[in-house]
Amino acid sequence: MSISIFPSYQVGDFSITAISDGYLQAPLGLLSNIDVADATRMQVDAGQQPPEAIHINCYLIRSARHTALIDAGAGGIKQWGGRLLKNLALAGVRPEHIDIILLTHAHPDHVGGLLDASSRRVFPNAELAVHRQELDFWQDDAQLSHASERARGNFQIARAVFESYRRHLRPFEAGEVLAGVQAVPLPGHTAGHTGYLLSSQQRNLLVWGDIVHFPQIQVARPEVSIAFDQDCALAASTRSRLLDMACSDQLLIAGMHLGELGFACIEHERRGFSLQYEQA
Repeated sequence: MSISIFPSYQVGDFSITAISDGYLQAPLGLLSNIDVADATRMQVDAGQQPPEAIHINCYLIRSARHTALIDAGAGGIKQWGGRLLKNLALAGVRPEHIDIILLTHAHPDHVGGLLDASSRRVFPNAELAVHRQELDFWQDDAQLSHASERARGNFQIARAVFESYRRHLRPFEAGEVLAGVQAVPLPGHTAGHTGYLLSSQQRNLLVWGDIVHFPQIQVARPEVSIAFDQDCALAASTRSRLLDMACSDQLLIAGMHLGELGFACIEHERRGFSLQYEQA
């Protein structure tokens, strides 16, 4: 099958493809440590129209042994996204082809696409791999009891997903989740927020999950966090550390809220970092 219509990279034995699920809208007032006017200006200067749009990426990984997906988008929940299945079909991939889904975390724009309108599994043959700390958080009634009204809805969505995939769940804690795919803990955004490092034939690529939501803002100003972060200070610290590592190691990055090009490198600027999209 041909997947050349979508941004793709070959990482040794892996083919990884950015598959768009569409967009969600989030007010720039949800950002902390930056004025809304400054955030708007940075978005407009970067050509981001409308400034409040957040793109949703999923990543298709193909190897000799697996057809895997990292995250499943929003699936139309809250009128967010919903393009994943159509775009997978354009890539020649049907839901039953997917044998494993690796979750970065369980926010609605990452797990909403796992269930259909009747709460049935969209990917009938897929194992669902999720960090045990992430799984435990969303199933913890004590956490639910302290959650805001908005967050309670997130708990309901995550729990519905985990229940539907219950017989196909694979919790993990660390290490290799697939041959050549290493789980990378990226704490702060959620309890078990996880990236995935693909390594093959001396090539590497890191899928970094939700390290940024507004990449043109948060790469240049890593201290800027968003209200979706469970621990804003820790998320900012993780982001700064990862930006420094990605730059020094010249690491190719993929992220759920990068633009539709899907892949980028981090470069050092006089005052910090910048993001440069890459095209294979």
